[in-house]
Amino acid sequence: MDATLFLVDLAGSVALLLWGVHMVQSGIQRAFGPALRGVLAAALSRRWRAVLAGIGVTAVLQSSTATGLMVTGFTVAGLVDLVPALAVMLGANIGTTLIVQVLSFDVSWLSMLLVLVGVVMFRRAGATRVRDLGRVAIGLGLMLLALHQLLALVTPYEDVPSLRLLLGVFVTSPVMGLLLAAVITWAAHSSVAVVLLIMSLAARGVVPLDAAFAMVLGANLGTAVNPLLEGGAGEDPATRRLPLGNLLTRIAGCIAVLPAIDWLGRQMVQIEPDAARAVADFHTGFNLALALVFFPLLPPYARLLRRLLPARVADADPGQPLYLDGKARESPSVAIAAAAREALRMSDMLEAMLSSAGEALIGGDRKRVAETRRLDDVVERLNAAVRSYLTSLDADALSDDDHRRLGQILAFTTHLAHAGDVVNKNLMTLASRRLKHGLTFSDEGRVEIGRLLARLAANLRTAAAVFLTEDARAARLLASEKAVFRDQEAQATAAHFQRLREGRIESAESGALHLDVLRDLERINAHLVAAAAYPVLEGQGALLPDRLRPSG
Repeated sequence: MDATLFLVDLAGSVALLLWGVHMVQSGIQRAFGPALRGVLAAALSRRWRAVLAGIGVTAVLQSSTATGLMVTGFTVAGLVDLVPALAVMLGANIGTTLIVQVLSFDVSWLSMLLVLVGVVMFRRAGATRVRDLGRVAIGLGLMLLALHQLLALVTPYEDVPSLRLLLGVFVTSPVMGLLLAAVITWAAHSSVAVVLLIMSLAARGVVPLDAAFAMVLGANLGTAVNPLLEGGAGEDPATRRLPLGNLLTRIAGCIAVLPAIDWLGRQMVQIEPDAARAVADFHTGFNLALALVFFPLLPPYARLLRRLLPARVADADPGQPLYLDGKARESPSVAIAAAAREALRMSDMLEAMLSSAGEALIGGDRKRVAETRRLDDVVERLNAAVRSYLTSLDADALSDDDHRRLGQILAFTTHLAHAGDVVNKNLMTLASRRLKHGLTFSDEGRVEIGRLLARLAANLRTAAAVFLTEDARAARLLASEKAVFRDQEAQATAAHFQRLREGRIESAESGALHLDVLRDLERINAHLVAAAAYPVLEGQGALLPDRLRPSG
């Protein structure tokens, strides 16, 4: 019974440590995620700046995985070369060691103070960023509390023969210790938590120093496995260059250091008698040495990775999302930006639909009807993919700005999909009927339809710009297009009836067809305005609740 309670307490303390790390990471991402992404983007022009940016951003985020996701997004989009991206990861690996350095000192007395301050900030502050920093303080307090609890649990059992025997299976062989720590780190998704756990075991003498060093190597190896495994086999191999490059540097470092682990343990004892500090110093020194060794080798190393993982050249399925990276879900700001890029692809597809629909309606090209219907299927698939991607994000990990932007993206994609439905189900049905019965529009009617289609295309491009920039002036300009378009549709309808009275309409059926086309074009324009202009104007309180004039 005592052994069962001990294992439950031990597992609970490790879980508390992991949760504290998660709270620190999520709080920092909510408070400074977009700003840190901007720092990375600005620093990727030079290798040294990229290394320093990787250190700084990862030291704040406490997640080299999150940093890697940001950089991978830049690399896949072609915004940055592989060499500075690899340099960022060298710096990111150093950045994850800094919190371990801080917590290697005896600062357990700060745990309750940090939790208290964090709760006050989280419950009392009105500002979102202050609440997020409160979450960070709570996470740090929980980490210190978990480490203190781990030490208290391990101390009474450090001389128990059964525990010594169990750990001896792994610690007598450096390779087994390395593999054990790598598996635990892979499962926990946090090298920081695992290294802190190793540090606690070494501080109480449960694990010898050389075995602790081998386990630290395993933690560094395990944290580099997740990004590669989560990439998925169906993606372009080029997207795995960065995580594979990071993993191979860790493997090379482990192979080089592991044979000298006994000698390093003896040397570190003489330099730093405190075992916890020795583990932290070894963790930092290992990643510093990797950065110094691989930094001058990055250009040929990048060429090797390109040769091993060439970019896949194939006809892309237009309905397959390009930017909805599953790994980016760990960083909400990155995931929302990826969804916005995919939404802009939908606007490009809708513009192609309008062009194809115009040729089917006015020019009479039967092939364009099938082409337009195919494009509508693409728009529907992209809409479903964006909606599923955004709704899969953890709502608790989103800031107020994230929630607002997420709502804008969903509104934009939904209205674009509805506009595509009008083109497919209404306009293409009218085009098919016209071609089937050999109906023709008058010369004036064809000009009117062509003019309104051109205006629709221009409004669609404006809607995409408003969605991207959230510019209030552009939103007002787009909103005013609703009235302008309505007036032009009314003028075209009046001109049509004038031609009907003058007997210049080929048939009553073609005239009714012309009016249906005008009404459907107005409906499409209304969706474009609602997709981009209204969310921006509503956020600024610039929309009236009702268009009706007050009675009386």
